[in-house]
Amino acid sequence: MAHTTEHTPPPETPVRAAVTPGRWRAAFPPAQWLPGYRRAWLRHDAIAGVTLAAYAIPVSLAYALLAGLPPQSGIYGYLAGGLFYALFGSSRQLAIGPTSAISILISPMAIAAMTAGGTQRAVDMATLTALVMAGLCILAWVLRLSSLMSFVSETILLGFKAGAALTIAMTQLPKLFGIRGGGEHFFERAAAIARQLPDTNLAALAFGLTAIGLLLVGEKRMPGRPVALAVVALSIVALSVTPLANLGLPVLGEVPRGLPELRVPGFHLSDIDDVLPLAFACLLLAYVEGVSAARTLAERHGDVIDTRQELLGLGGANLAAAFVQGYAVAGGLSQSSVNDKAGAKTPLALVFASVAIGLCLMYLAPLLRNLPSVVLAAIVLVAVKGLFDIPQLRALWRASRYEFGVAMIAFAGVLALGILKGVMLAAIASLLLLIRRVAQPRVAFLGRIPGTRHLSDIERHPENERIAGALVFRVEAALLYFNVDHVKEVVMTRVRESQPPVRLVVCDLSTSPNIDLAGARMLARLHAQLEAAGVVLRLAAPHAVARDILRSEGLEERVGHFGRRVAVIDILEAFEAQGRATGPA
Repeated sequence: MAHTTEHTPPPETPVRAAVTPGRWRAAFPPAQWLPGYRRAWLRHDAIAGVTLAAYAIPVSLAYALLAGLPPQSGIYGYLAGGLFYALFGSSRQLAIGPTSAISILISPMAIAAMTAGGTQRAVDMATLTALVMAGLCILAWVLRLSSLMSFVSETILLGFKAGAALTIAMTQLPKLFGIRGGGEHFFERAAAIARQLPDTNLAALAFGLTAIGLLLVGEKRMPGRPVALAVVALSIVALSVTPLANLGLPVLGEVPRGLPELRVPGFHLSDIDDVLPLAFACLLLAYVEGVSAARTLAERHGDVIDTRQELLGLGGANLAAAFVQGYAVAGGLSQSSVNDKAGAKTPLALVFASVAIGLCLMYLAPLLRNLPSVVLAAIVLVAVKGLFDIPQLRALWRASRYEFGVAMIAFAGVLALGILKGVMLAAIASLLLLIRRVAQPRVAFLGRIPGTRHLSDIERHPENERIAGALVFRVEAALLYFNVDHVKEVVMTRVRESQPPVRLVVCDLSTSPNIDLAGARMLARLHAQLEAAGVVLRLAAPHAVARDILRSEGLEERVGHFGRRVAVIDILEAFEAQGRATGPA
């Protein structure tokens, strides 16, 4: 039997069909994986679902309070969001629910709404945000905008997440120290905490530090296990049956028993304008984070993620969350890793998780009444430490100081302006970085690799041979209307500075996949300017579409034939041969 190089997943790993599914099957992933579902996977999915639910309940309670909403809002989002992502998402391990970054995005809006109209108004505005976010997701899916949704670079995201980690931590430190806190942004909150430190509640601090210690030890010794649930249970027991309840520690209070009601969020049409920027920021952050997490997990199992389908999965999850009084949800790597390590084989694990959460709401909700708020703060503090990725920041510093500086802009923007404006700043910075790169592409000047007929960048390889009287350049980008002036100026500057004087300029177009009309006309102007100075311009190795545009502008009649068989080295060798034949000038 012939050997192949294709990756073969283990026998217990679901494999996607090799045949491209029809349109409705592509939009409804269960139609792809359910026909091949194995009975042996059911136990794995059930265990993973229950484990995920055990992780999700304490975390979603903590994130809901971080968002300034009633604690059940987070649980409701997990309950409905995961269920609908299982119907429309393309990842079989991704877990959907509230996240720390989105919760802190929602917080200012929720607090402002609560001040203006009470708790129900805050819930309505949060659910409206999820509803608008769902609409944006579905619109982006219909218009096939998945590639445009990914314009926030990993560099920007790294700095943003580090800033978000510190911002979120600063909102939880007052609960840890048992003080009032205050302020709107990072530095204001830090100053308020510093002023109030003498008023620290030592009992709250001791309880919180103990919880943090248990969470960290459990995370290290029992990765993937619902350690947070065990810490929550221990703290509830401690306050229920010991004198610790007399220390005045704030507790969670009543969590409504039973499943959430299906209802349309109450809002006015003008409210949509108010939440639209927030919904877009949530979408941007949720999509980038979710796709990144889904790809990370997919690579471990040889799966493929459909980035366009992820828009529909995210939209369905947020639509469901909005109708059960939850708030915006997203996929996160930490919660998805819990699902994956617990043995999830298919998205059916999310269905089991939703069932388990629903049963807990129906029968165990009253037990949460004595849960200390400082324990939820400890859960958030431990959860967000992963956002501050020091090893990646160090690697970025070593790889590119410029990229590191860009990450620090996002980092400082979040600390100084807050999460919402920080997201917008990160998006703008990503666009400006992209525009700068394409508007000023690198123009490499080439020399012959000694002993070969190949050429490479002289700047990177100074030992390369320079061809006397000839200048060879290539643009490491497409030649488009917004970068052609930069390219022409760089080339002409090099021509003027070259010694001995240049008699031939060769433009290697092999690294320019696209050339627009402005690019073709720039080359025509470059030819005219060089010709006036007694210099010949030749073009080599243009791609097929580029050749059509160049020929339509009459470049071939002016600079000579540049068909697909004409190579740079051929032009140079002909030039050298001509020089030897004519002798020195």
